[in-house]
Amino acid sequence: MMQRVATGRRHVIGKPPGSFLEFEFGGTVINRIKALFEAVDEGAGGIGTIAPGAGADGRQLAAATLMVEAACLDGSFDAAERDTIGKLLSRHFELTDEESATLMSEAEGAQDEANHLLRFTRAIKDAYAPEERIELIEMLWEVAYADGILHDYEANLLRRIGGLIYVSDRERGAARRRVVTRLGLADESPPSQH
Repeated sequence: MMQRVATGRRHVIGKPPGSFLEFEFGGTVINRIKALFEAVDEGAGGIGTIAPGAGADGRQLAAATLMVEAACLDGSFDAAERDTIGKLLSRHFELTDEESATLMSEAEGAQDEANHLLRFTRAIKDAYAPEERIELIEMLWEVAYADGILHDYEANLLRRIGGLIYVSDRERGAARRRVVTRLGLADESPPSQH
């Protein structure tokens, strides 16, 4: 039988202090949860929004973060992938090499702090026109193929991102084929998903 014991501000439900069932009412836990929901409601950098980084607007940071995520997914972020991302950022956003390097640095920081992609994909979905989202998928394929090998995790990430930003499988596949052709790679289908 569970019993509820009230001790000051702490309420313990049939467990000793320090157990995982100890809750602190009126304290910091509830305030943190409340602040999270307020941030989402106000669009102040909560889960559904992306606050612009220093020197980078939210669209650029979201796109760059997804590129860094695609590059890191195979366990390494090598010079070829860095170079590819830098060139894509410079070309697509008309940035100088210095601005591109700063944006990539901000994206690496955002990617390190992110525990899921929803924040970034929602920013892309809300801010990009359909043809821009397809272009972003094409850039992501270019990053995935930068080391010459498409890994299962990279293909899976591109499939998930495509779904989250409303790029169809057909459009995503066409973007992949354009990248494979442009890079002069053998046109093999991405690894199957089981």
